[in-house]
Amino acid sequence: MPPITTIDDVINTLQEIIDDAITHESTFGYFAALYLKVTVKVKEGITANFFDDGERMEKLDVIFATRYIEAYYNYKENKPVSASWEKAFNATKTFWTTVLQHLLLGMNAHINLDLGIAAAKVCEGSSIESLENDFTKINIILSSLVTEVESDLSKVWPFLKKILKVTRKIDTFLIDFSMKLARDGAWKFAVELANTPQENRVDCIKQRDIRVAEKASIITNPGFIPQLIFIVIRIGEIGSVAKKIRDLMQK
Repeated sequence: MPPITTIDDVINTLQEIIDDAITHESTFGYFAALYLKVTVKVKEGITANFFDDGERMEKLDVIFATRYIEAYYNYKENKPVSASWEKAFNATKTFWTTVLQHLLLGMNAHINLDLGIAAAKVCEGSSIESLENDFTKINIILSSLVTEVESDLSKVWPFLKKILKVTRKIDTFLIDFSMKLARDGAWKFAVELANTPQENRVDCIKQRDIRVAEKASIITNPGFIPQLIFIVIRIGEIGSVAKKIRDLMQK
C-alpha cells in the first residue's frame, strides 16, 4: 500500500485501484470509481474554502480514505479486514452481483462504519461537536452526487430507474440504504465513539462492525422477489466491467 498523507495521495491511489480494475476487468473498480468522484469534490470544496476548517477536513479525508484503501490491499493480500468490508469485497467473486449492489455494499461499509471512526479520530483532543457543521457540508457534497450516480447507473442499465419506481419492495430497500440515512447514522456513531473511553473503543467498533455487516446481508440477500429483479438487472447490464467502470467515472 502506498503512503497516504494528503488528499492528492488519496486521489492518486484510488486512480491506481481503478486502473488495475480496468486492466483486470475487476468489479473492485465500481466503488473506487464512485469514491474518486467524492474525493475530488471534497478537494474542490477545501480549495474553495467551503469548509470551516479546510486543514482538518483534509485530515479527515485522509483518515477516512485510508480505512478503505487499507481494507482493499489487505483483502487482496488475504489479510484480515472488517466484517463489513469482507462482505463488500466477497461480492466481487460473484457474477450475479449488480453494479448497484457493489456500490451499496461499499457505501454500507465505508459510511456506516469507517466515516464515524474517522470523524472521532480526527477530533481526538477536542470536542467532536466542533466538526458537526463541516460534517453536514460533506453530506451536501455527497447529496450533490446522487443524481449523477443515478445517471451513471442508467448508462449501465437504461431501465433501472423505471424498475425502481414501479417496484415498491426494491424502492424501500434502496431508501433504507440511501446515502442520507447512512450519513446520519455515521454522525451518531461518531459522537458515540468519541464519548466512549479509549479502553472501550475497540469493542465499540467491533460491535458496530457486526451490525453494519448484518445490513450488508440485506443487500446481498434481499429476498426472493428483489433478488429476482436484481438478476434481471444483472443480465441487462451493458458492456464489460471495464466499460461500466468508465461509465461510473464520467462527469
